[in-house]
Amino acid sequence: DRARAYAAIFPDVAGYRLRSNWYGIVLGPYGVAEGAGRLATLLRENMIPADSYIVDGSEFRAQFWPVAGVVPVAPAPEPAVVEPEAAAIAEPEPEPVVIEETPQEARSAEADLLPEERQELQTALQWYGFYKGGIDGAFGPGTRSSMAEWQTALGYEPTGVLTTKQRATLVINYRTELAEFGFATVDEPQAGIGITLPMGLVAFDHYEPPFVHFREKDGSGVQVILISQPGDQAAFFGLYDVLQSLTVVPMTGERSRGERSFSIVGTSATVQSTTYAELKSGLIKGYMLITKPGQPERDARILAAMQSSFASTSDRALDPGMVAMGDSARQGLLSGLEVRKPAFSRSGVFIDAAGTVLTTSEAVASCGRITLERDKDATLRLTDTGLGIAILTPNTPLAPAAVAAFQMGPDRLGSDVAVSGYPYEDRLTAPVLTFGTLEDTKGLKGETGVKRLAMTALAGDAGGPVLDGTGAVLGMLMTRAANGDQVLPDDVAFATASSAISARLSNDGIVLQPATTQGALAPEDLARVARDMTVLVSCWE
Repeated sequence: DRARAYAAIFPDVAGYRLRSNWYGIVLGPYGVAEGAGRLATLLRENMIPADSYIVDGSEFRAQFWPVAGVVPVAPAPEPAVVEPEAAAIAEPEPEPVVIEETPQEARSAEADLLPEERQELQTALQWYGFYKGGIDGAFGPGTRSSMAEWQTALGYEPTGVLTTKQRATLVINYRTELAEFGFATVDEPQAGIGITLPMGLVAFDHYEPPFVHFREKDGSGVQVILISQPGDQAAFFGLYDVLQSLTVVPMTGERSRGERSFSIVGTSATVQSTTYAELKSGLIKGYMLITKPGQPERDARILAAMQSSFASTSDRALDPGMVAMGDSARQGLLSGLEVRKPAFSRSGVFIDAAGTVLTTSEAVASCGRITLERDKDATLRLTDTGLGIAILTPNTPLAPAAVAAFQMGPDRLGSDVAVSGYPYEDRLTAPVLTFGTLEDTKGLKGETGVKRLAMTALAGDAGGPVLDGTGAVLGMLMTRAANGDQVLPDDVAFATASSAISARLSNDGIVLQPATTQGALAPEDLARVARDMTVLVSCWE
């Protein structure tokens, strides 16, 4: 990683294991005079560690960077005349010994540092999470403590005073990582936002009001989205809700919403995201950092840089026409972003005033999460796969506009019926009535507790209430069974009878409301009653 980072700065980087079993990062090859001049220049500019030195390549062993390369070949040294006696007693040249400074010597060398060099040391310690104070160049107790912590982390004696070599190591590592991240101040005049972004990892992509998109660069796995739009508090709260419907904002994570700012942290096996937005003077501005899990230290540094630098730089915002969060605004807001979708959706019916829902057992099989009306979480209370029914309880009590009333008396064959459901799953915002007739009060094989209907229903209708002309519920539409030996006509459907449902639920203390209406409803009244009692049930992975 360190060789790769140096290669981003210098064009002639190689890496070798040395005879001493240390690893060396090498620049070159150069001629003797050129190498000496290059070394002096880089040391003067603090671009390489202070203990860097010139080698001729004789200590090089296995090459580790780049993966495929050629060992630099230095000019062959002039042959030396060696007397036989000297050759016989010549011994290998000893390895150079690096003597560290004493704390007194280190403090003395430290006193010669320029103010900007002292501030850079504090900045580097802050970058690695050791220093929390201000960047003032004053080495007080806070700085000394952070130096000792850094020394401990790297296996040095924690004296609280960095030696010349330690200072060089800290600074060159910090500078190398800065080059890798490519942090730069980004001024977005159209969005009215100023912020520091890792431009080595992201690149500007496009505007999609109210967003400014920065895509990942060279497979970094990092994305940034800036948020900029005018709006009032209703729009601000609407943005908070809508952002959580995006796939880049996983459901698991800490959420915090105040009157003037909110933050959302989303964590999953594939996505890690942090979102922040604030409302000031009729403008909503913020940012999103989206990464792939696995590099928490890197992500924390990027986030810290973004958080500390984020600012609204003007009263401009993207898309001046977006001042509310209605349906059209929501659709525009999500343009260019993938909205989180359920695995599938079915229909259900409210059976009490607290929002308890009767639906098909198929709707809740193997679901990681169940919602009612798209965004209200629900818990599975009971399921009976034999009858094909399930009962859901909303996590937060609901107040349905209507509650189903169930018809328990005799049926009139050939009468008109209708199922209220979501045939197109979550594509429509309201249920649809599909009409048919009641053909029989038994199944094709004489099964009791089942009603056969003549109606063309779709998969999304399953779990919906089957109503007669008075608005009473005759039963719940069953999932169309798959039978490899038979293919029934499309207009054959089945419903679980209200009496069978009532008998099963009474065992668990659930009492269904009986129907009392006698006269037929006008078509518009029937449609209203059906709409108010029908609920969309969604299954999420």
